[in-house]
Amino acid sequence: MATVRKRLLPSGLIRWRASYTDGAGIRRTKQFARKSDGEAWLIEVQHDIARGTHTPGSISPTVKEAAVLWIKRCNEKGLEPMTVKGYEEHVDLHIVPFIGAKKLSDLNVPAVNAFADALRDVGRSAEMIKRVVRSLGGIFKEARRRGLSNAAPTVGLELDLPDRADPRPVIPSKPELTAIIAGATERGGRARPYFLTSIFCGPRPSEMRGLRWIDIDFEGRQISVSQRADASHRIGKLKSKAAYRSIPCPPIALNALREWKLVCPKGDLGLVFPNGVGKVESHSNLLDRDFGPIQIAAGIVETIQATDEAGKPATDAAGVPVTLMAPKYGLHSLRHACASLWIESGYNPKQIQRLMGHSSIQVTFDVYGHLFADAEADQRAAESVQARLLGGKTHE
Repeated sequence: MATVRKRLLPSGLIRWRASYTDGAGIRRTKQFARKSDGEAWLIEVQHDIARGTHTPGSISPTVKEAAVLWIKRCNEKGLEPMTVKGYEEHVDLHIVPFIGAKKLSDLNVPAVNAFADALRDVGRSAEMIKRVVRSLGGIFKEARRRGLSNAAPTVGLELDLPDRADPRPVIPSKPELTAIIAGATERGGRARPYFLTSIFCGPRPSEMRGLRWIDIDFEGRQISVSQRADASHRIGKLKSKAAYRSIPCPPIALNALREWKLVCPKGDLGLVFPNGVGKVESHSNLLDRDFGPIQIAAGIVETIQATDEAGKPATDAAGVPVTLMAPKYGLHSLRHACASLWIESGYNPKQIQRLMGHSSIQVTFDVYGHLFADAEADQRAAESVQARLLGGKTHE
């Protein structure tokens, strides 16, 4: 039986004690300043008990305590150190300072939305808030696994957050891609095979760094993606099951790879694009020693404001701001370029999802949905122009 009864405290204050019997037959109580609050709480508790999703507040851990268990679980599962480090930063910098002392049983959908609003109020970006809320969802998932919570307030949650001004990925144009290939050819060494493979096959930069010669089927003209190199230069598992895939490789890239294999530094890892001693090459070296110089030489740059040692805008002797020319694109942009070329060639969304190794079709649409729409619109426009020219005929 659930009841709400008035209590007179020794201090003279009046409180309302709400009591109920949980699913295990144990009597639970909680005090409120107002009777209406106690009654509303009991209604919610009874609803959760009926659904089998109630966890008493007395056994519910705090968010901080549950976060410790989640991070421990992430390490036990063998997640990459950089991934775990990112989760720890979410917990230490964004979750614990705001809701670390709250019990999981006190967090519902409105409470999570209020948490997201608090993050936004202190200047966190929309993308950061989304990532932090996903981490909070991971905390709840681990708590449910341990029987410490039955709630899942982040599942299906729609955060009312402002979108980026332009969420579309930055993609090099065809003339820029042509200039990059020409620059890579002139540069020699690994540059030409690396950038041809990136542009025409689209692996993630980490997958390129982990690519082995045994993963390239020259006869079948396929590349198998089966491992990656993390930021700490360690070879490991891919991001998801969907990331394990085979990608068609066109002749231009295969021929460049054949030539490169003859002079590629040898190592026990058998990597296609290793460093000079056959070990895992760093992302920064690929960018700073190859991609950056190629772009600058081709004039594919953007102007940025130089800063001094204190981080303030640098000026010359006349007080004029000093600007620098920086490479326009990062390595990941070549993966986007590959996807755009496939879409333009008529590949459907499911094909793009498979070839890009996306965990879901929603990821594909989130990143490249506008390209599918643009491709269809371009095709209709082309047919319209042809019809106008040939008097209504759309086929020869």
